[in-house]
Amino acid sequence: MSSADLSPTASTADDTARVDAPTGAPLDNAAVLDNAAWHSLAGPHAHFAIGGDLVRRYPEDVAPFVAVRTWDDPGVWDALRDLVGAGAEVGLSGYEGEIPDGWEFLGGGEGVQLVETPALQPRPFDEAVELDAADAAEMMAIVDRNQPGPFRPRTYELGRYIGIRRGGRLVAMAGERLHPTGWTEISAVAVNEEHRRQGLASRLVLDVAFHIQQRGDRAMMHAAATNVGAIAAYERLGFAHRRVNRFAAVRTAA
Repeated sequence: MSSADLSPTASTADDTARVDAPTGAPLDNAAVLDNAAWHSLAGPHAHFAIGGDLVRRYPEDVAPFVAVRTWDDPGVWDALRDLVGAGAEVGLSGYEGEIPDGWEFLGGGEGVQLVETPALQPRPFDEAVELDAADAAEMMAIVDRNQPGPFRPRTYELGRYIGIRRGGRLVAMAGERLHPTGWTEISAVAVNEEHRRQGLASRLVLDVAFHIQQRGDRAMMHAAATNVGAIAAYERLGFAHRRVNRFAAVRTAA
């Protein structure tokens, strides 16, 4: 299973369907998930943050995500252009109004956010090995083959990444990406075609979720709304649909 994994870029709250808090697992801090990228860069990932009080981003070789604290501030568009540059492409999530004069709309779509429920039964996967800088080239290669979503040369620094090797070759991987306070996103779930239908993706997701819970966080995920197979698989594991993230790609004014 390979997921077309999608996370908020320049993000904020959205008018979306949400799951009710499962019995015994209140979503008492789930509001940070409405703007997951911002709460990552203003929280546990603050040491990666480039920008100011209104707009922040990750270093380009770490992740492509740009986060907006609020779209209600009249200075947000100038701050966004100042951060990413004139004539630059940037992703916006949760904004559905008019873009400023001189900006160009490039396209859009929808992603689905999923959160863990009590049905999720995480457990370690003994065959999984932890990945680090020495594995970065192989991680980039498996992402390129399977297209699970954005992954950059230093994305592995965002959290714990694990993989499966067969014959010395990395054939499957998954790991942690966005980290809003109290939550960690499971991302980059990728399995080479010849090793699919062996349960590797599910076992990697459950291992990553296990270690997330061990440190007191809860697990969440993103997938493109069109990737119904991956979404169904995650729901079978014990994740539930929380919201739809609407996103758009734009080019800043020259």
